Amino acid sequence: MNTVVLISDPARPVLTPEIAGSVRDIVAGGAPRWLQDGVACDIALPPGATDRTALEETIRTTLQGLPVDIAVVPEEHRRKKLLIADMDSTIIGQECIDELADMVGLKDHVAAITERAMRGEIDFEPALRERVALLEGIDLATVSRLIEERITVNPGARTLVDTMRANGAHAALVSGGFTLFTTVIADRVGFNENRANELLLNGDRLVGRVREPILGRDAKRRALIELTRTLGISSAASIAVGDGANDLAMLEASGLGVAYHAKPAVAAAADVRIDHGDLTALLFLQGYEAGEFRS
Repeated sequence: MNTVVLISDPARPVLTPEIAGSVRDIVAGGAPRWLQDGVACDIALPPGATDRTALEETIRTTLQGLPVDIAVVPEEHRRKKLLIADMDSTIIGQECIDELADMVGLKDHVAAITERAMRGEIDFEPALRERVALLEGIDLATVSRLIEERITVNPGARTLVDTMRANGAHAALVSGGFTLFTTVIADRVGFNENRANELLLNGDRLVGRVREPILGRDAKRRALIELTRTLGISSAASIAVGDGANDLAMLEASGLGVAYHAKPAVAAAADVRIDHGDLTALLFLQGYEAGEFRS
């Protein structure tokens, strides 16, 4: 059995009973179940409705550009036991390496490389080495100040992690960024663990190199597989979220891969794309009602 989930931005709710009713009529589904008034609902599909891609496109055409995210998700294993999340531009609103580059007046140059890597136009690992080399000489006090002054947690991140953990799930932050940031953000948001690349230091200053091997696309996928084995669960019981090309293998290996405000190629390849909702969308996808949220 599959279910249609409709999600809008909680800060700008646009879902109405009329919108939900029109979708129900098109898919010949059950009565809408409201997960949060004005924000999210789901509609059970009849047993024969299995072509998820076709259904999503039909609904998008019907909604005619309304800022509503549409997903068709299987009911089996709907509530997940593992959350594995990218950090930069997913759990937080920034790309940490771009912000570091800004400290030495090179943000535009580094951000252009970051954008190409996240779109999959250039390989992640050599692009990371090239950008890190430009950070030589930045001191740890500057990094700490950057985290406190510039790095912001995206809306819904804490609620997502707290709610899943309260329901027995394990939450892992797995980033192609740096441990200097992930250790702080994982603690701030409430993740069980974090994995990322390590910037090499000479005393309290960056030397412009990263410890090898680099945690990139394949390493993220391996982390997901390792965690499912450690937890004794199937991949179907995992949900992964990211925005860049280095997240694709992880998204594909998970039970439900979510492209969050993602680059076009990532959004096209993922099981679900969230373009409008915040990170609580991942809870709605799992069938949680807003009354169950923890924060």
